[in-house]
Amino acid sequence: MQYVRLGSTGLEVSRVCLGTMSYGDPARGNHAWSLPEAEARPFIRQALDAGITFFDTANVYSDGSSEEIVGRALKDFAHRDDVVIATKVHGRMRPGPNGAGLSRKAINTEIDNSLRRLGTDYVDLYQIHRFDHATPIEETLEALHDLVKAGKVRYLGASSMHAWQFAKALYLADLNGWTRFVSMQNHYNLLYREEEREMLPLCADQGIATIPWSPLARGRLTRDWGASTTRTESDEFGRTLYGGHEETDRQIVETVATIAENRGVSRAQIALAWVAGRVTAPIVGATKPVHLDDAVAALDIELTDEEVEALEAPYRPRPVAGF
Repeated sequence: MQYVRLGSTGLEVSRVCLGTMSYGDPARGNHAWSLPEAEARPFIRQALDAGITFFDTANVYSDGSSEEIVGRALKDFAHRDDVVIATKVHGRMRPGPNGAGLSRKAINTEIDNSLRRLGTDYVDLYQIHRFDHATPIEETLEALHDLVKAGKVRYLGASSMHAWQFAKALYLADLNGWTRFVSMQNHYNLLYREEEREMLPLCADQGIATIPWSPLARGRLTRDWGASTTRTESDEFGRTLYGGHEETDRQIVETVATIAENRGVSRAQIALAWVAGRVTAPIVGATKPVHLDDAVAALDIELTDEEVEALEAPYRPRPVAGF
């Protein structure tokens, strides 16, 4: 496994992050395709055995049960100081006022709930899952800063938003002496490259780590065009991310397949190799052992200039998706 600093911080993370949205009680939340604890734990153990030390979850994943599964598994399989645990806050966790969002009240409630579910007294990377248009960003930033000073959080991160919103947050943190965000978890893959316009250059300029979600476009880059899975048939959010560029997307998917066949490797390795060469650490989900094997193997693949050109050429601009 390869390791890298998280942006301009001194924190070292594995160059593959295990995303755990696929682990959770199927009866809780809206992820009917998620794996229950007994089926999820072997993947966390496999990740640790492969040298992966970076684990990403969120309070909303399967109504908190993903955090519970991750916390128990890491307690059983690893030493707390050897792993980096990332979770998120923003989504609705209960009905009624203050059950969601990034107000000071919601943030302080949800960090304590996440710590309880994870079974730890601190989170390494606490991320705002989305931008909260109903709460002044100053209120959110100061509340997050207070969590760092209280020792409940080590580093702060953000997720999908407009680049101007992220730039504003970084500016205000610096202006007020608050802890600034050190990472951006954005939507980025061969089928969605709009982040190259502003967000990725902003992150490079500001020393911000990039840890994209859905680097395989929800698996679309790993299977024949038009093929479906149990998840694609029930993943309502996934349906909002792709569509309207079927011809160009099909060309990209088929190019991935051709390069993979020529190299004698899996399609996932080619698609992940392309992403990994541009970001800090892609967040990869795993529901089969081969998923983790491919993610680790992708780090050793160096695509040629000709292969990169072939992969990128069919892409056409598209509307912003994912937030």
